[in-house]
Amino acid sequence: MTTSPIDQSVIERHNAARSKDQASDYASLGEKLARRGIDIDAITEKVAEFTVAVPSWGTGTGGTRFARFPGRGEPRGIFEKLTDCAVIQALGRASPGVSLHIPWDKADPTELKAHADALGLHFDAMNSNTFQDHPGDPRQPLSYKYGSLSHADPAVRRQAVEHNLETVAIGDKLGSKAITVWIGDGANFAGQSDLSRSFERYLESMKAITAGLPADWRIFSEHKMYEPAFYSTVVSDWGTSLMTAQELGEKAFCLVDLGHHAPNVNIEQIVARLIRAGKLGGFHFNDSKYGDDDLDAGSIDPFRLFLVFNELVAAGEALDRLSPAHMIDQSHNVTDPIESLIRSGAEIRRAYAQALLVDRAKLAEYQDSNDVLLASETLKNAFRTDVEPILAEARLRHGGAIDPIAAFRESGYRDKVANERPASVSGGGGIV
Repeated sequence: MTTSPIDQSVIERHNAARSKDQASDYASLGEKLARRGIDIDAITEKVAEFTVAVPSWGTGTGGTRFARFPGRGEPRGIFEKLTDCAVIQALGRASPGVSLHIPWDKADPTELKAHADALGLHFDAMNSNTFQDHPGDPRQPLSYKYGSLSHADPAVRRQAVEHNLETVAIGDKLGSKAITVWIGDGANFAGQSDLSRSFERYLESMKAITAGLPADWRIFSEHKMYEPAFYSTVVSDWGTSLMTAQELGEKAFCLVDLGHHAPNVNIEQIVARLIRAGKLGGFHFNDSKYGDDDLDAGSIDPFRLFLVFNELVAAGEALDRLSPAHMIDQSHNVTDPIESLIRSGAEIRRAYAQALLVDRAKLAEYQDSNDVLLASETLKNAFRTDVEPILAEARLRHGGAIDPIAAFRESGYRDKVANERPASVSGGGGIV
Protein backbone atom coordinates (compact mmCIF):
# COMPACT_ATOMS: atom_id res chain seq x y z
CA MET A 1 0.00 0.00 0.00
CA THR A 2 1.32 3.43 -0.94
CA THR A 3 1.67 5.88 1.92
CA SER A 4 1.87 9.64 1.36
CA PRO A 5 3.62 12.16 3.60
CA ILE A 6 0.76 14.55 2.80
CA ASP A 7 -2.67 13.85 4.29
CA GLN A 8 -4.97 13.33 1.31
CA SER A 9 -7.73 15.19 3.14
CA VAL A 10 -5.59 18.34 2.92
CA ILE A 11 -5.54 18.02 -0.87
CA GLU A 12 -9.26 17.25 -0.97
CA ARG A 13 -10.15 20.36 1.07
CA HIS A 14 -7.82 22.45 -1.06
CA ASN A 15 -9.41 21.21 -4.28
CA ALA A 16 -12.97 21.57 -2.97
CA ALA A 17 -12.40 25.29 -2.41
CA ARG A 18 -11.14 25.74 -5.97
CA SER A 19 -13.05 23.15 -8.00
CA LYS A 20 -15.81 25.49 -9.24
CA ASP A 21 -13.36 28.04 -10.63
CA GLN A 22 -11.21 25.27 -12.13
CA ALA A 23 -14.19 23.69 -13.87
CA SER A 24 -15.21 27.06 -15.30
CA ASP A 25 -11.67 27.89 -16.49
CA TYR A 26 -11.23 24.46 -18.04
CA ALA A 27 -14.57 24.65 -19.88
CA SER A 28 -13.78 28.14 -21.16
CA LEU A 29 -10.37 27.08 -22.48
CA GLY A 30 -11.94 23.97 -23.99
CA GLU A 31 -14.35 26.11 -25.99
CA LYS A 32 -11.53 28.31 -27.29
CA LEU A 33 -9.42 25.31 -28.30
CA ALA A 34 -12.39 23.59 -29.93
CA ARG A 35 -12.68 26.55 -32.31
CA ARG A 36 -9.11 25.73 -33.35
CA GLY A 37 -10.01 22.07 -33.83
CA ILE A 38 -8.23 20.95 -30.65
CA ASP A 39 -9.67 18.46 -28.14
CA ILE A 40 -8.72 19.76 -24.70
CA ASP A 41 -9.27 16.37 -23.03
CA ALA A 42 -6.82 14.71 -25.41
CA ILE A 43 -4.20 17.35 -24.58
CA THR A 44 -4.89 16.97 -20.86
CA GLU A 45 -4.37 13.21 -20.98
CA LYS A 46 -1.06 13.60 -22.79
CA VAL A 47 0.09 16.17 -20.23
CA ALA A 48 -0.96 13.88 -17.37
CA GLU A 49 1.08 11.04 -18.87
CA PHE A 50 4.22 13.19 -19.15
CA THR A 51 6.49 12.93 -16.12
CA VAL A 52 9.89 14.27 -15.15
CA ALA A 53 12.22 12.80 -12.53
CA VAL A 54 13.28 14.94 -9.58
CA PRO A 55 16.88 14.93 -8.33
CA SER A 56 17.38 13.58 -4.83
CA TRP A 57 20.01 16.26 -4.19
CA GLY A 58 17.56 18.99 -5.21
CA THR A 59 15.48 18.49 -2.07
CA GLY A 60 18.23 20.13 -0.01
CA THR A 61 19.35 23.73 -0.17
CA GLY A 62 22.10 24.27 -2.73
CA GLY A 63 24.89 26.79 -2.52
CA THR A 64 27.58 28.66 -4.37
CA ARG A 65 31.36 28.60 -4.09
CA PHE A 66 30.98 31.47 -1.61
CA ALA A 67 28.42 30.15 0.83
CA ARG A 68 25.54 27.85 1.57
CA PHE A 69 22.58 28.91 3.69
CA PRO A 70 20.77 25.83 5.09
CA GLY A 71 16.99 25.76 4.97
CA ARG A 72 14.46 24.71 7.58
CA GLY A 73 13.73 21.01 7.78
CA GLU A 74 16.23 19.92 5.16
CA PRO A 75 16.50 16.15 4.61
CA ARG A 76 19.41 14.62 6.49
CA GLY A 77 19.86 11.60 4.24
CA ILE A 78 18.43 9.71 1.31
CA PHE A 79 15.40 8.32 3.14
CA GLU A 80 14.23 11.79 4.14
CA LYS A 81 15.02 13.02 0.61
CA LEU A 82 12.70 10.34 -0.76
CA THR A 83 9.97 11.42 1.65
CA ASP A 84 10.27 14.98 0.34
CA CYS A 85 10.17 13.67 -3.23
CA ALA A 86 6.92 11.88 -2.38
CA VAL A 87 5.45 15.21 -1.25
CA ILE A 88 6.35 16.73 -4.61
CA GLN A 89 4.66 13.83 -6.41
CA ALA A 90 1.57 13.81 -4.17
CA LEU A 91 0.84 17.47 -4.91
CA GLY A 92 2.13 17.92 -8.46
CA ARG A 93 1.57 14.44 -9.94
CA ALA A 94 4.36 15.08 -12.44
CA SER A 95 7.34 13.36 -10.84
CA PRO A 96 7.03 9.73 -9.67
CA GLY A 97 10.70 9.11 -10.55
CA VAL A 98 13.77 10.03 -8.50
CA SER A 99 17.32 10.35 -9.81
CA LEU A 100 19.96 9.30 -7.26
CA HIS A 101 23.56 10.48 -6.89
CA ILE A 102 26.18 8.01 -5.64
CA PRO A 103 27.87 8.14 -3.15
CA TRP A 104 25.71 10.97 -1.73
CA ASP A 105 22.67 8.66 -1.66
CA LYS A 106 24.42 5.40 -0.92
CA ALA A 107 22.38 3.07 1.32
CA ASP A 108 21.17 -0.51 1.42
CA PRO A 109 19.42 -0.98 -1.97
CA THR A 110 16.79 -3.31 -0.50
CA GLU A 111 15.80 -0.74 2.12
CA LEU A 112 15.89 2.08 -0.44
CA LYS A 113 13.62 0.27 -2.85
CA ALA A 114 11.19 -0.73 -0.10
CA HIS A 115 10.97 2.88 1.09
CA ALA A 116 10.44 4.18 -2.45
CA ASP A 117 7.81 1.52 -3.19
CA ALA A 118 5.91 2.46 -0.04
CA LEU A 119 5.90 6.08 -1.17
CA GLY A 120 4.80 5.27 -4.71
CA LEU A 121 8.13 6.29 -6.24
CA HIS A 122 10.58 4.62 -8.61
CA PHE A 123 14.20 5.29 -9.54
CA ASP A 124 15.23 6.99 -12.75
CA ALA A 125 18.77 7.40 -14.15
CA MET A 126 21.64 7.05 -11.68
CA ASN A 127 24.40 9.65 -11.36
CA SER A 128 28.03 8.88 -10.53
CA ASN A 129 30.44 11.26 -8.80
CA THR A 130 34.09 11.54 -9.79
CA PHE A 131 34.21 15.32 -9.69
CA GLN A 132 35.14 15.48 -6.01
CA ASP A 133 37.23 13.43 -3.59
CA HIS A 134 35.61 11.09 -1.09
CA PRO A 135 37.70 10.98 2.10
CA GLY A 136 37.14 7.82 4.07
CA ASP A 137 35.70 5.89 1.14
CA PRO A 138 37.88 2.79 0.75
CA ARG A 139 36.63 2.36 -2.81
CA GLN A 140 37.89 5.80 -3.87
CA PRO A 141 41.12 6.58 -1.97
CA LEU A 142 42.82 8.36 -4.89
CA SER A 143 42.28 12.05 -5.65
CA TYR A 144 40.36 13.43 -8.63
CA LYS A 145 42.04 16.83 -8.38
CA TYR A 146 43.62 16.43 -11.81
CA GLY A 147 40.87 14.41 -13.44
CA SER A 148 39.06 11.10 -13.24
CA LEU A 149 38.10 9.14 -16.37
CA SER A 150 40.71 11.07 -18.37
CA HIS A 151 43.42 11.20 -15.66
CA ALA A 152 46.99 10.57 -16.77
CA ASP A 153 47.38 7.94 -14.02
CA PRO A 154 45.75 4.64 -15.04
CA ALA A 155 45.11 3.82 -11.36
CA VAL A 156 42.88 6.88 -10.98
CA ARG A 157 41.08 6.01 -14.20
CA ARG A 158 40.46 2.45 -12.98
CA GLN A 159 39.10 3.82 -9.69
CA ALA A 160 36.73 6.14 -11.58
CA VAL A 161 35.55 3.34 -13.86
CA GLU A 162 34.97 1.03 -10.88
CA HIS A 163 32.94 3.74 -9.13
CA ASN A 164 30.70 4.09 -12.17
CA LEU A 165 30.23 0.33 -12.34
CA GLU A 166 29.40 0.27 -8.62
CA THR A 167 26.79 2.99 -9.28
CA VAL A 168 25.34 0.83 -12.07
CA ALA A 169 25.21 -2.20 -9.76
CA ILE A 170 23.33 -0.20 -7.12
CA GLY A 171 20.94 1.18 -9.71
CA ASP A 172 20.29 -2.26 -11.16
CA LYS A 173 19.07 -3.45 -7.75
CA LEU A 174 16.80 -0.41 -7.56
CA GLY A 175 15.22 -0.90 -10.98
CA SER A 176 17.04 1.94 -12.72
CA LYS A 177 17.95 1.50 -16.40
CA ALA A 178 20.51 4.24 -17.10
CA ILE A 179 23.55 6.04 -15.77
CA THR A 180 24.46 9.67 -16.43
CA VAL A 181 28.20 10.32 -16.52
CA TRP A 182 29.43 13.86 -16.02
CA ILE A 183 33.09 14.55 -15.27
CA GLY A 184 34.81 17.75 -14.19
CA ASP A 185 37.98 16.81 -16.04
CA GLY A 186 39.84 19.55 -17.87
CA ALA A 187 42.57 22.15 -17.56
CA ASN A 188 42.94 25.71 -16.27
CA PHE A 189 46.20 26.41 -18.11
CA ALA A 190 47.28 26.00 -21.71
CA GLY A 191 49.72 23.12 -21.84
CA GLN A 192 48.43 21.63 -18.58
CA SER A 193 47.15 18.55 -20.40
CA ASP A 194 47.32 17.07 -23.87
CA LEU A 195 43.93 17.85 -25.45
CA SER A 196 43.93 14.79 -27.70
CA ARG A 197 45.34 12.22 -25.27
CA SER A 198 43.03 13.27 -22.45
CA PHE A 199 40.00 12.72 -24.69
CA GLU A 200 41.33 9.33 -25.82
CA ARG A 201 41.74 8.29 -22.18
CA TYR A 202 38.16 9.43 -21.48
CA LEU A 203 36.85 7.33 -24.38
CA GLU A 204 38.78 4.31 -23.18
CA SER A 205 37.27 4.67 -19.70
CA MET A 206 33.75 5.16 -21.03
CA LYS A 207 34.11 2.03 -23.16
CA ALA A 208 35.00 0.07 -20.03
CA ILE A 209 31.89 1.38 -18.25
CA THR A 210 29.67 0.66 -21.25
CA ALA A 211 31.02 -2.89 -21.46
CA GLY A 212 29.93 -3.44 -17.86
CA LEU A 213 26.32 -2.30 -18.37
CA PRO A 214 23.42 -4.75 -18.02
CA ALA A 215 21.86 -5.67 -21.35
CA ASP A 216 18.87 -3.33 -20.97
CA TRP A 217 20.80 -0.29 -19.68
CA ARG A 218 21.81 2.96 -21.36
CA ILE A 219 24.68 5.34 -20.65
CA PHE A 220 24.30 9.12 -21.03
CA SER A 221 27.30 11.31 -21.81
CA GLU A 222 26.75 14.78 -20.32
CA HIS A 223 28.72 17.76 -21.59
CA LYS A 224 29.50 21.04 -19.86
CA MET A 225 31.15 24.04 -21.46
CA TYR A 226 33.21 25.06 -18.42
CA GLU A 227 33.55 24.68 -14.64
CA PRO A 228 35.46 23.52 -12.75
CA ALA A 229 37.98 23.60 -15.60
CA PHE A 230 38.00 26.98 -17.34
CA TYR A 231 40.63 26.75 -20.08
CA SER A 232 39.66 23.37 -21.47
CA THR A 233 36.97 20.85 -20.58
CA VAL A 234 37.27 17.28 -21.84
CA VAL A 235 33.55 16.93 -22.67
CA SER A 236 32.74 20.56 -23.40
CA ASP A 237 29.96 20.55 -25.99
CA TRP A 238 27.28 18.52 -27.73
CA GLY A 239 29.62 17.66 -30.59
CA THR A 240 32.04 15.96 -28.20
CA SER A 241 29.15 14.23 -26.48
CA LEU A 242 27.79 13.02 -29.83
CA MET A 243 31.24 11.81 -30.91
CA THR A 244 31.43 9.88 -27.64
CA ALA A 245 27.98 8.31 -28.00
CA GLN A 246 28.64 7.29 -31.59
CA GLU A 247 31.94 5.66 -30.70
CA LEU A 248 30.51 3.82 -27.69
CA GLY A 249 27.71 2.22 -29.67
CA GLU A 250 24.03 1.45 -29.34
CA LYS A 251 23.79 1.79 -25.55
CA ALA A 252 25.27 5.29 -25.50
CA PHE A 253 23.34 8.54 -25.83
CA CYS A 254 23.75 12.27 -25.19
CA LEU A 255 22.23 14.09 -22.23
CA VAL A 256 21.36 17.77 -22.72
CA ASP A 257 21.52 19.99 -19.64
CA LEU A 258 19.85 23.27 -20.59
CA GLY A 259 22.40 25.24 -18.57
CA HIS A 260 25.52 23.69 -20.09
CA HIS A 261 25.76 25.92 -23.15
CA ALA A 262 27.29 29.23 -24.08
CA PRO A 263 24.91 32.21 -23.89
CA ASN A 264 22.60 32.47 -26.91
CA VAL A 265 23.38 28.97 -28.18
CA ASN A 266 20.42 27.51 -30.09
CA ILE A 267 19.60 24.60 -27.78
CA GLU A 268 16.49 23.56 -29.67
CA GLN A 269 18.61 23.12 -32.80
CA ILE A 270 21.00 20.90 -30.86
CA VAL A 271 18.00 18.83 -29.75
CA ALA A 272 16.84 18.50 -33.36
CA ARG A 273 20.30 17.39 -34.48
CA LEU A 274 20.60 14.77 -31.74
CA ILE A 275 17.17 13.38 -32.62
CA ARG A 276 18.29 13.20 -36.25
CA ALA A 277 21.42 11.29 -35.17
CA GLY A 278 19.35 8.93 -33.00
CA LYS A 279 21.41 9.90 -29.95
CA LEU A 280 19.19 12.09 -27.78
CA GLY A 281 19.23 10.30 -24.43
CA GLY A 282 17.53 12.82 -22.19
CA PHE A 283 17.52 16.17 -20.45
CA HIS A 284 18.50 17.92 -17.27
CA PHE A 285 15.95 20.71 -17.10
CA ASN A 286 16.82 24.04 -15.47
CA ASP A 287 17.23 27.66 -16.55
CA SER A 288 20.06 30.17 -16.71
CA LYS A 289 20.84 33.82 -17.27
CA TYR A 290 24.63 33.79 -17.58
CA GLY A 291 25.96 30.24 -17.56
CA ASP A 292 25.36 27.10 -15.54
CA ASP A 293 23.09 28.93 -13.09
CA ASP A 294 20.86 25.93 -12.29
CA LEU A 295 17.80 28.12 -11.78
CA ASP A 296 14.23 26.81 -11.73
CA ALA A 297 13.05 25.52 -15.10
CA GLY A 298 11.20 28.19 -17.05
CA SER A 299 12.03 30.95 -14.56
CA ILE A 300 14.17 33.02 -16.96
CA ASP A 301 13.37 31.97 -20.52
CA PRO A 302 10.11 30.00 -20.77
CA PHE A 303 10.01 30.59 -24.53
CA ARG A 304 13.25 28.67 -24.98
CA LEU A 305 11.82 25.79 -22.95
CA PHE A 306 8.77 25.85 -25.22
CA LEU A 307 10.96 25.81 -28.33
CA VAL A 308 12.79 22.73 -27.02
CA PHE A 309 9.47 20.95 -26.56
CA ASN A 310 8.33 22.15 -29.96
CA GLU A 311 11.18 20.11 -31.45
CA LEU A 312 10.35 17.12 -29.26
CA VAL A 313 6.69 17.10 -30.27
CA ALA A 314 7.57 17.68 -33.94
CA ALA A 315 9.88 14.65 -33.90
CA GLY A 316 6.92 12.32 -33.32
CA GLU A 317 7.76 8.66 -33.91
CA ALA A 318 11.49 9.36 -34.10
CA LEU A 319 11.36 10.59 -30.51
CA ASP A 320 9.15 7.71 -29.40
CA ARG A 321 11.86 5.28 -30.52
CA LEU A 322 14.50 7.15 -28.50
CA SER A 323 12.31 7.46 -25.38
CA PRO A 324 14.50 10.17 -23.77
CA ALA A 325 14.77 10.48 -20.00
CA HIS A 326 13.44 13.71 -18.50
CA MET A 327 15.04 14.93 -15.28
CA ILE A 328 15.27 18.18 -13.33
CA ASP A 329 18.72 19.40 -12.24
CA GLN A 330 18.57 22.56 -10.13
CA SER A 331 20.15 24.27 -7.16
CA HIS A 332 17.72 25.97 -4.78
CA ASN A 333 19.62 28.65 -2.88
CA VAL A 334 16.89 31.12 -1.91
CA THR A 335 13.61 29.18 -2.25
CA ASP A 336 12.03 26.19 -0.56
CA PRO A 337 13.38 23.24 -2.60
CA ILE A 338 10.06 21.40 -2.53
CA GLU A 339 8.21 24.44 -3.88
CA SER A 340 10.81 25.01 -6.60
CA LEU A 341 10.67 21.39 -7.75
CA ILE A 342 6.87 21.42 -7.81
CA ARG A 343 6.90 24.59 -9.88
CA SER A 344 9.59 23.32 -12.24
CA GLY A 345 7.61 20.14 -12.91
CA ALA A 346 4.59 22.30 -13.76
CA GLU A 347 6.61 24.62 -16.01
CA ILE A 348 8.06 21.70 -17.94
CA ARG A 349 4.55 20.33 -18.44
CA ARG A 350 3.40 23.82 -19.45
CA ALA A 351 5.97 23.95 -22.25
CA TYR A 352 4.89 20.48 -23.37
CA ALA A 353 1.20 21.43 -23.39
CA GLN A 354 1.91 24.58 -25.39
CA ALA A 355 3.96 22.60 -27.90
CA LEU A 356 1.04 20.20 -28.35
CA LEU A 357 -1.12 23.19 -29.40
CA VAL A 358 1.07 24.14 -32.37
CA ASP A 359 -0.80 23.83 -35.68
CA ARG A 360 1.85 21.75 -37.43
CA ALA A 361 0.12 21.64 -40.81
CA LYS A 362 -0.07 25.42 -40.99
CA LEU A 363 3.47 25.77 -39.65
CA ALA A 364 4.83 23.51 -42.39
CA GLU A 365 2.80 25.39 -45.02
CA TYR A 366 4.15 28.76 -43.90
CA GLN A 367 7.69 27.44 -43.67
CA ASP A 368 7.60 25.93 -47.16
CA SER A 369 6.11 29.09 -48.67
CA ASN A 370 8.64 31.29 -46.83
CA ASP A 371 5.91 33.18 -44.97
CA VAL A 372 8.23 34.11 -42.15
CA LEU A 373 5.80 36.20 -40.11
CA LEU A 374 2.95 33.69 -40.05
CA ALA A 375 5.32 30.82 -39.34
CA SER A 376 6.55 32.75 -36.31
CA GLU A 377 3.00 33.67 -35.29
CA THR A 378 1.95 30.02 -35.44
CA LEU A 379 4.49 29.23 -32.75
CA LYS A 380 3.66 32.36 -30.76
CA ASN A 381 -0.07 31.59 -30.81
CA ALA A 382 0.59 28.29 -29.08
CA PHE A 383 3.07 29.81 -26.63
CA ARG A 384 0.71 32.66 -25.68
CA THR A 385 -2.12 30.24 -24.83
CA ASP A 386 -2.77 30.09 -21.08
CA VAL A 387 -2.71 26.34 -20.45
CA GLU A 388 -2.90 26.58 -16.65
CA PRO A 389 -6.40 25.02 -16.59
CA ILE A 390 -4.99 22.00 -18.45
CA LEU A 391 -2.13 21.60 -15.97
CA ALA A 392 -4.50 21.89 -13.02
CA GLU A 393 -6.96 19.41 -14.55
CA ALA A 394 -4.17 16.90 -15.18
CA ARG A 395 -3.21 17.11 -11.51
CA LEU A 396 -6.82 17.01 -10.30
CA ARG A 397 -7.73 13.90 -12.28
CA HIS A 398 -4.81 12.01 -10.78
CA GLY A 399 -5.23 13.01 -7.14
CA GLY A 400 -2.99 16.07 -7.08
CA ALA A 401 -3.67 19.64 -6.06
CA ILE A 402 -5.20 22.31 -8.30
CA ASP A 403 -2.65 24.78 -6.90
CA PRO A 404 0.12 22.52 -5.54
CA ILE A 405 2.30 25.22 -3.97
CA ALA A 406 -0.66 26.71 -2.12
CA ALA A 407 -1.64 23.20 -0.98
CA PHE A 408 1.92 22.55 0.21
CA ARG A 409 1.82 25.67 2.37
CA GLU A 410 -1.63 24.80 3.67
CA SER A 411 -0.39 21.34 4.67
CA GLY A 412 2.14 22.65 7.18
CA TYR A 413 4.64 20.03 6.00
CA ARG A 414 7.67 22.33 6.19
CA ASP A 415 6.91 23.29 9.81
CA LYS A 416 6.41 19.63 10.69
CA VAL A 417 9.73 18.44 9.29
CA ALA A 418 11.55 21.50 10.67
CA ASN A 419 10.70 20.19 14.14
CA GLU A 420 11.61 16.61 13.24
CA ARG A 421 14.91 17.49 11.50
CA PRO A 422 16.68 19.98 13.76
CA ALA A 423 20.13 19.46 12.27
CA SER A 424 20.72 20.38 8.62
CA VAL A 425 23.47 18.17 7.26
CA SER A 426 22.19 17.67 3.73
CA GLY A 427 25.05 16.97 1.35
CA GLY A 428 25.44 17.40 -2.35
CA GLY A 429 24.56 21.03 -2.94
CA GLY A 430 26.67 21.09 -6.08
CA ILE A 431 24.69 20.37 -9.21
CA VAL A 432 26.14 18.79 -12.35
